[in-house]
Amino acid sequence: MRKISFSFFVFFSIILFCSLGTWQIYRLQWKLDLINEINNGLNSQPVIYSNANVINYQKVKFNGVFDFKKQIFLYSLNNKGVPGFDIITPVKTNSNEILLVNRGWIKMDLKGNKNIDKIKSKSFEGIVKKITKPNLFKPENDIKNNIWYSLKLKDLENFTGYKLNNFVLFLQNGKNNLVQNKNVTPDLPNNHLKYAITWYSVALSILLYFLYFRKKQ
Repeated sequence: MRKISFSFFVFFSIILFCSLGTWQIYRLQWKLDLINEINNGLNSQPVIYSNANVINYQKVKFNGVFDFKKQIFLYSLNNKGVPGFDIITPVKTNSNEILLVNRGWIKMDLKGNKNIDKIKSKSFEGIVKKITKPNLFKPENDIKNNIWYSLKLKDLENFTGYKLNNFVLFLQNGKNNLVQNKNVTPDLPNNHLKYAITWYSVALSILLYFLYFRKKQ
C-alpha cells in the first residue's frame, strides 16, 4: 500500500510539473505575440484618434481640452522604483469624443500642485493601450481622496461622469518639467522559456530518480 501511494505521489508530481512547463510555453507564445503587437504599434504612423476605431498600441494624434478637475492620481513607481502618481486626465477632443490620457508620472508631493497642469503643446501625440484587468492583490481605489491603485472602468466613469472606452492614451509630448512622460516599450520581461525548461527538468529528474530507486529495490 505504501509503494502504491508513493508511486501515485511521484506520477502526480510529474504530471503537475509537466503541466506547469506547458503553461509557461503558452505564456511564452502570448508574450511573443504581445511584443510583436507593441512593435507594430510603435512602428505605425500616427492616425487621428477615434473612439470607433481604436487599435491596441496604435500611435494617435489629437487636439482637445483637458478636464483637470476630473483627473485622477494612480499610484505608480517610476523607472527608478520611486513611488509617485501617474496623472490620468480626461480629454474632450475636437471631434467631441472623450478619452483618458496618461500624462506621465509625478512625485507624491506634487499631487494637487496646479503647476503640473501647465501644458505647452497644443497638438498631442500618444500611444493607446488597452486597460488590463487588475490583479487580485491590488488595494481598492481610495476614490474619496483621489488615490487610485487600478483603473476600473466603472470607478472611472462614476468619478469622471463620462462614458469611457477601455483604453488609455500614453502621452508622448505635452511637455511639463514636473511631469515625466511614461514610455511604452516592447522590452518586457520574458523568462517563460527558462521557467518551462526548469519545470520540465524537475519532472524528468523525479522520473529518473523514481526509476533508479525502483530498479535498486
